[in-house]
Amino acid sequence: MNASELRAQSDDALKSRLLDLKKEQFNLRFQKATGQLENTRRVREVRREIARLLTVLNERRRAAAVRA
Repeated sequence: MNASELRAQSDDALKSRLLDLKKEQFNLRFQKATGQLENTRRVREVRREIARLLTVLNERRRAAAVRA
């Protein structure tokens, strides 16, 4: 999902997606540590998607602070 698609979603949806990705990231780290990880590329994809989500959420937070 790219940043423009993320910007179209609500804060609640983004926070929910962030929680899901954090859980997936934990599971991927656990799989890597136990030698069960098959798709190593997914670790990078999840990390970058988390960064995108946090970027959009921070943009919104800063925009709200400027308006206040």
